[in-house]
Amino acid sequence: MQKEKLRLIRKQKGYTQQQVADYIATDVSNYSRKESGDVRIVQDEWDKLARFFEVPVEDIYEDESAAIIVNNDHPVFNDQSAGGINTQQQYNNIPGSIIENLQGYIALLKEENERLKEELKNSQTSSRSRK
Repeated sequence: MQKEKLRLIRKQKGYTQQQVADYIATDVSNYSRKESGDVRIVQDEWDKLARFFEVPVEDIYEDESAAIIVNNDHPVFNDQSAGGINTQQQYNNIPGSIIENLQGYIALLKEENERLKEELKNSQTSSRSRK
């Protein structure tokens, strides 16, 4: 999810991504990924950005939770083994586009798995009929 408000304010104020990146103590490529929505912006950074642009946080803040889809029924996401931290929390900063790509790949693998099962079943049936 692109940070349209953030990008718009930056451009209206006449700042480059490099200038903003320098202020929040990161490199320009990381800031660019933050602005494009590929990297999560933490609360401290939202506060710094608001100070830099001299605007209230509400004028630039955009919610991060948009397109992330998580299967809470999957055992991996309910694992409490990581020091009592719900594993689902560890995945909250994965960009939605990556999640969507992985879900598409999983669907493709499931289709291929079903096709191979059918092929194996037909092969076994064929070899039995030849005997």
